[in-house]
Amino acid sequence: AFKEISTVKFPDCLKKNNSWLLQKQLLRLEEAEGGFERFTRSYETFGVQRQPDNSLFFQEWAPGAEALFLTGDFNGWDKFSHPYTKKPFGKWELILPPKHDKSPAVDHNTKLKVVVHTKDGGRLYRNSPWAKYVNREEESVIYNWVHWDPPSPIHPRPKKPTSLRIYEAHVGIASPEGKVASYTNFTTNMLPRIKDLGYNCIQLMAIMEHAYYASFGYQITSFFAASSRYGTPEELKQMIDVAHSMGIVVLLDVVHSHASKNTEDGLNRFDGSDSCFFHSPPRGEHSLWDSRLFNYSSWEVMRFLLSNLRWWMEEYCFDGFRFDGVTSMLYHHHGIGSGFSGDYSEYFGLQVDEESLVYLMLANHILHTLYPDCITVAEDVSGMPALCRGVEEGGLGFDYRLAMAIPDKWIQILKELKDEDWDMGNIVHTLTNRRYGEKCIAYAESHDQALVGDKSLAFWLMDKEMYTNMSSLIAMTPVIDRGIQLHKMIRLLTHGLGGEGYLNFIGNEFGHPEWLDFPREGNNQSYHYARRQFNLLDTDHLRYSQLYAFDRDMNRTEDKYGWLAAPPAFISAKHEGDKVIVFDRANVLFIFNFHPSKSFQDYRVAVEVPGKYKIKLDSDEALYGGHGRLDHNTEFFTEAQPFNGRPNSIKSTPNNICCITIPLCILIPTWLEDVEHSH
Repeated sequence: AFKEISTVKFPDCLKKNNSWLLQKQLLRLEEAEGGFERFTRSYETFGVQRQPDNSLFFQEWAPGAEALFLTGDFNGWDKFSHPYTKKPFGKWELILPPKHDKSPAVDHNTKLKVVVHTKDGGRLYRNSPWAKYVNREEESVIYNWVHWDPPSPIHPRPKKPTSLRIYEAHVGIASPEGKVASYTNFTTNMLPRIKDLGYNCIQLMAIMEHAYYASFGYQITSFFAASSRYGTPEELKQMIDVAHSMGIVVLLDVVHSHASKNTEDGLNRFDGSDSCFFHSPPRGEHSLWDSRLFNYSSWEVMRFLLSNLRWWMEEYCFDGFRFDGVTSMLYHHHGIGSGFSGDYSEYFGLQVDEESLVYLMLANHILHTLYPDCITVAEDVSGMPALCRGVEEGGLGFDYRLAMAIPDKWIQILKELKDEDWDMGNIVHTLTNRRYGEKCIAYAESHDQALVGDKSLAFWLMDKEMYTNMSSLIAMTPVIDRGIQLHKMIRLLTHGLGGEGYLNFIGNEFGHPEWLDFPREGNNQSYHYARRQFNLLDTDHLRYSQLYAFDRDMNRTEDKYGWLAAPPAFISAKHEGDKVIVFDRANVLFIFNFHPSKSFQDYRVAVEVPGKYKIKLDSDEALYGGHGRLDHNTEFFTEAQPFNGRPNSIKSTPNNICCITIPLCILIPTWLEDVEHSH
């Protein structure tokens, strides 16, 4: 039904309206600004810009202000010596000539503030919304604008991957030490791991500056500034450059859905009014996030946000974006108290915020026009139809959406059911329930589920035994044995069946225990859980290295055979009694046995391609913490006997035992082994 509606009825009813709104906005941009190419480079005219003669040009948009002044280290913090000049449309300008030695009037790495005089007689000290770097003193909670003007290198970008395997990471927690880790640490210690694991994309969280560390990077205070708690902008650029040299693309987790309520170091009340960048309350406030909501219909807000995207692409050479909070943007109700069953009335009506919808269309149109290999991913839980279809079809233009129901399903199963009670059909349905023609990123566990109050998948499976029984020097307990096998099975089943891309959150590739909890008042500002314990992985006799090895070889196998870039899988078996799932995708045959106690002989499985098959990936290998029960020299021959919707099948014989005594294995036709792939 989804396929029929989305490919026939949906474009007819929506394409005309959405396309008209987009074209109208593009025409306005062309008439007023000379097109989106110039409009999205507004970071070259707002904030502070060094001119060819080393004079500095300052420009801000503060329509509600009575007067603006510039103060800082350069003038001894004189609050009145350098006034801005008022210009039309709420803009303010200031030009500082160079010093006598022809150097800029404001030195690199010195502090600045905009002094805003409000119409009610107040005086506010503000960071420029366009500030490219902000930091704070060690004992302070307020971030200050720092003038940052070093030379910027140019970084080459790798080719856009056909199969997207994403490593989602947070720079600050990427160390076993109880502190905020650095860009340099990530470059030195994390990038080689990510490359070794076979991921070809890194999705970076919490890069846009956020004053409150425990917000996980989702309460942005300075949109153009890379977070200074991890190091300098140059160190971030170097990190991205090294990733590119490894053939890894880098996505920024961009937050344009809302902004921090901070006034001293954020956008809130920048010009003294309760609007400026945002809608006035109540529309301009998010009741659950306690944050401000942008006014996407405002010309200057649109300039600010679209230029922000361009800035990160140009200045830091990011390769695309994961857009956070898209559901909140798409609907006036922000998804609060609203369920989504898939009925089209939930997506098309007065509840849809057309202003933000057109902004997202415009952002995707501009990004993909200027950067054809740009990757955009939408975090949307509602299932908005055509979210990942082109804007020319009336869609919103994203490349991928996050398959958010999948990690929710795994957590629900682990919380509520014994593994012998798992419903194979329900699991398969959740993994395959996506709109045809709209690509999804599948993932087994999300970063939200690692936060305090929940647990990682590994900790749900093995819990307290992870503290005492993970040594390979002792026999596995039943809990550790079953937990390790299910951890591998859950991840590969999600990888093979759940989407057109795959995502892993930092540390989960080796079964990270416990949870995440950032330093805050409630935990006495502790960093104990705000870290990833790679020391567990690097301890040779612990079984974390076995889970890491399986994750690595799972990705490398996909890289060779390319199932993520292939059409959806054909599922030939989801047997409830046997707890067996069988499917083929990209000529690769996947066989899963989830039964906690049963093994099977003389078990027939369906295959599409006739010929000789061999084992390519086997979760029961000792290398992966298995029991080594399969002979990898065994060859499996098909029979021309139709079975479960496929023209051929494989069945064990006395001399050729295809015995499903293991959790899972992948079989491939032998001819496929020699085929060259470039995924």
